[in-house]
Amino acid sequence: MTNADKLKNLLELELIPDLEAAIDELFSTIDKAKMASIAQKEDLEEMREMRTECFAIVEELGRDELSSEEVDELLAELIDMKTKE
Repeated sequence: MTNADKLKNLLELELIPDLEAAIDELFSTIDKAKMASIAQKEDLEEMREMRTECFAIVEELGRDELSSEEVDELLAELIDMKTKE
């Protein structure tokens, strides 16, 4: 399995689903409270941006637009981020 495949799997099987679950959970919390705090709004926007970036990376991988160095750097960064959680 290439690092590009690993990166795509990490994004599609772990990070994107995790982000979508966190977004859904935050929406549920906001809905129950009938309003969102500034921090919640900022968190929601940040998670949405991260999800969009993840989808963009998956698309770039599909079009083979990323160099192997970029793939390696992204994979290392995302694995490091994931392990810090």
